[in-house]
Amino acid sequence: MVHLTTALEPGSGVPLYEQLYRSLAGEMRTGALPAGTRMPGKRRLAAELSVSVNTVDTAYQMLAAEGYLAARERSGFYVQEYLALPQVGPDARGLSPAPAVPEPAAPEPPVRYDLSTRGVDPGLFPFRTWARLQKELLYSSPELLTNGDAQGDLALRQALADYLAEYRGVQCGAHQVVVGAGLEYLLGLLAPLLHGTAAVETPGYPRALQVLENTGTRCCCLPVDEGGLSLDALDRSGAAVCYVTPSHQFPTGVTMPAGRRAELLHWAARRPGQRYIIEDDYDSEFRFDTRPLPSLQGMAGADGPVVYLSTCSRSLAPGIRIAYMVLPEHLLPAWHAKYRLYSGTVSRFEQQTLARFITGGYFTRHLARERVAYKARRDALTAALNAAFAPGELTLTGLHTGLHLLAHLRNAPPDAALHAAARAQGVRLSLLSDYDLTGSGSTAPGTFVLGYGSLADDACPSVGETLKKLCTAARDSSLRV
Repeated sequence: MVHLTTALEPGSGVPLYEQLYRSLAGEMRTGALPAGTRMPGKRRLAAELSVSVNTVDTAYQMLAAEGYLAARERSGFYVQEYLALPQVGPDARGLSPAPAVPEPAAPEPPVRYDLSTRGVDPGLFPFRTWARLQKELLYSSPELLTNGDAQGDLALRQALADYLAEYRGVQCGAHQVVVGAGLEYLLGLLAPLLHGTAAVETPGYPRALQVLENTGTRCCCLPVDEGGLSLDALDRSGAAVCYVTPSHQFPTGVTMPAGRRAELLHWAARRPGQRYIIEDDYDSEFRFDTRPLPSLQGMAGADGPVVYLSTCSRSLAPGIRIAYMVLPEHLLPAWHAKYRLYSGTVSRFEQQTLARFITGGYFTRHLARERVAYKARRDALTAALNAAFAPGELTLTGLHTGLHLLAHLRNAPPDAALHAAARAQGVRLSLLSDYDLTGSGSTAPGTFVLGYGSLADDACPSVGETLKKLCTAARDSSLRV
């Protein structure tokens, strides 16, 4: 039997039973109350501490529930064996003390103009229609609170299959569509179903490369020319999987012509069941001047070697994490075998809202309004750039599709100087070299990748002058070095 001298503070705001529990647990962890020790009776300890028996009983029951104490019939509570937690610190690990925390860096200048490629205009979101459809579902479909299909709700998959067939030439049934929370998530699930080295475009999408590598997939980075991914390089690479953005190559903006698409399909067909093409249909909805080419998947057929990927992040909003994938028929058994026990990652209310948004014709009308708004913004930005720079000083490309364009600066200073000048001017932007996945620095220097999705319409005229100023500042700073 032991005599406890635990001190409690009635006015501390912490319940007395909680104070007693913490004190006793601490003594057991440090060994002050060793294993096998019989605890004082509840009435005795209550009298010693001037608390109620209920207070002591509650503390004992909490300790017993967590395994610190064990109750023995007609005998009381006994301390259980407790292995002290290991000491984790510089000495225990054999490491030198951690270096001093550096002084915080000077705050970045506020962002005046956001020209990043991921931005969209939240003001174009169909708030009223989306809210009405979702409200109707909340009141009429309580079953959506239950678990849904791991591939996504059938209503949405059917709506997507019909939409893709009409507007992108995709050949599929609803059973081939998989809905998930973002392209990265879907690509991470797809990669283990495919085998061999994966070829990715450079300059290209860094996240795709990272996702593939995170799954253990070996990747090789292949160059892009005026027709998209180089097929000569693909043939030499030994890759079995090819990740491409043929409709609007990111970030160069080039479109893979029909002839090269056919060659790419022949590359996969030479080893059926072993070679696959992952078609990321990035930004295909925003083609301003001509109708886009049909998808690669549509050219290959429902059981061809193409896996089709797309997302609603650009057409609706990044916060609505709905992406989708179309699997070839012959990959469906492998998908179900590997992922049949997974849960869906997108809210069923969001899925059903999107399904009604598509089938009700709202989606196509929404896209038409977005194309008009973004095309006008593109025109305003290009006019501002052409007015600010001397003729021939800035060459603009990639204007026909998507929500960004390329601006190549003649006699450009180093990209590092352009980045520094952009930060100083409060401009958030990327350069083409930022998407060089090889790190070789061979990508055309002095090429801006200017996203205008989140750019305010009235900001376009001043953006041109600001870019001119930062280019001048970058040249001056590089000359001083």
